[in-house]
Amino acid sequence: MTTQNKTRLQVVLFSLFVSSSVLILLLLLGIELKLISILISSLLITSLIYILFFFYVKYFLNSRLKEISDQFFSKDINFNKTVTTNMEELVSEIKQLDDKRKIELSQMKEKENFRRDFIGNLAHELKTPLFTSQSYILTLLDGAIDDKLINKKYLKIAGKSIERLNLIVKDLDLITKLETGDNNLKRSNFDIVNLLQSSIEMLEISAKKKNIKLIIEHENNPPLYVNADKEKIEQVATNLIENSIKYGRENGSTEIVIQDLVENKLIVRFTDNGIGVKEEHVDRLFERFYRVDQTGNRISGGSGLGLAIVKHIIDAHDEKIYVESIFGVGSEFSFTLDKSK
Repeated sequence: MTTQNKTRLQVVLFSLFVSSSVLILLLLLGIELKLISILISSLLITSLIYILFFFYVKYFLNSRLKEISDQFFSKDINFNKTVTTNMEELVSEIKQLDDKRKIELSQMKEKENFRRDFIGNLAHELKTPLFTSQSYILTLLDGAIDDKLINKKYLKIAGKSIERLNLIVKDLDLITKLETGDNNLKRSNFDIVNLLQSSIEMLEISAKKKNIKLIIEHENNPPLYVNADKEKIEQVATNLIENSIKYGRENGSTEIVIQDLVENKLIVRFTDNGIGVKEEHVDRLFERFYRVDQTGNRISGGSGLGLAIVKHIIDAHDEKIYVESIFGVGSEFSFTLDKSK
């Protein structure tokens, strides 16, 4: 029996109970009634009470329930203008709403934790160069500028700090555009081998400082043409090579391999034999300002956004990026690209 039918049965039984009570009361008061009068009176009283309850439930309770639903659930539960009197359905709908609210609350907590971490990391990244440049400039203003032995040194240090600030702001602007969908991809057909060679040439000096060899496996092979945004893919390649140099071992190597993945796609792999990353950090490498070194120290002065930018650029191309790393052995970053038709 449905909840609606149970409610109707309860109203009928209540009506009979009230009518019987009224008749018993009349008899106790000494009012004599014939059998036919008792039956008719009982029927009339029962019917009257049932009708009153019916209209009360139908018009008053339903209208109040609709007002409550409009205030609390109008956006989440579809009442189809008429509120159901089936309590089982209503309970089910409210339970669904409760589950939805729990999910939303969990998502809000995750976003709040991410926001807090981001602000903390951003403050840390900005604080160091700001404090450094301010300290050296104030020292110069206090009289060190007249000391020819140190004034140029202090100005160079302050200049490097300001340069790092500029890099952070530039990368923040780029990643904000990427996250808001303002990627403006300018696809074209270009040789990925030639692009990788250009990226290596730009970073050769940095690699020589640590005696790291940069190798392209396809260096002597015919050109391989892909369809993508050349400027942005060059930034991806540069960031990944630069990252392998930063965290690579002295006298080590970074090997770049280009392989066919499927008929219309290829994969580019960047493999180094550097310090590697512990397993618990791998899933968070592409987060903005995330530091594997939780002490807050950086091996080199990048913006802290390099890998995050790489991830957003590859995502904007609807491609995939992968990372594998073994602590103490090395890391491999790889991404896919469409071949030119």
